[in-house]
Amino acid sequence: MTWDWSAVWDFMPRFWEGLLVTLQVLVLGSLLSFSLGLVWALAFRAPSRLVRWPVNVFTEFVRSTPLLVQLFFLYFVLPEWGIRFSALVTGTIAIGLHYSTYTAQVYRAGIDAVPKGQWEAATALSLPTHRTWFAVILPQAVRRITPALGNYVIAMLKDTPLLAAIGVLELLQQSRLESAATFQYTEPLTVIGIAFILIAYPASLLVRALERRLAR
Repeated sequence: MTWDWSAVWDFMPRFWEGLLVTLQVLVLGSLLSFSLGLVWALAFRAPSRLVRWPVNVFTEFVRSTPLLVQLFFLYFVLPEWGIRFSALVTGTIAIGLHYSTYTAQVYRAGIDAVPKGQWEAATALSLPTHRTWFAVILPQAVRRITPALGNYVIAMLKDTPLLAAIGVLELLQQSRLESAATFQYTEPLTVIGIAFILIAYPASLLVRALERRLAR
């Protein structure tokens, strides 16, 4: 089998389109997972069981079911209830929601790691609850968990090809369309494999460097 550079060149327009969609899903999905994860983590510490119990059940359910199943549910089942989103929006929500249940545990660990004395100091200063959280506790917690959150961003990147199952035109779907049109499979798949490496590996090195820096 010979390598066909013309097939690579022909694939480039689809590649750039797919890369843009992949990065869009990654950025928006990360923001959604970080935001919802913080909401879940704060709900875990709510004084009322009526808040804690549903959130615990929901997050455990999401973490215990495959992302692909959740993706199909959002895309194929919700429209039967009158809730419709585009494939791209559905995929972004699915990834963000799925990983929010993992980032919630990271937030929880970071909050639990804040020394008890910090809580006592905030109480002694009579700081209001919202100021205690956002000026004292969360800044210290986020500093501890930033590397872990970075690892989940890389994991989200590697899960974006699952969105091809519902027709999102990310990298894998674009390579499938190119291969179906040209009957060339090696070149498109190799190109997207290299693209994932070029994105994920430097990102992993950045996370490790950040972890070492924060550990000082």
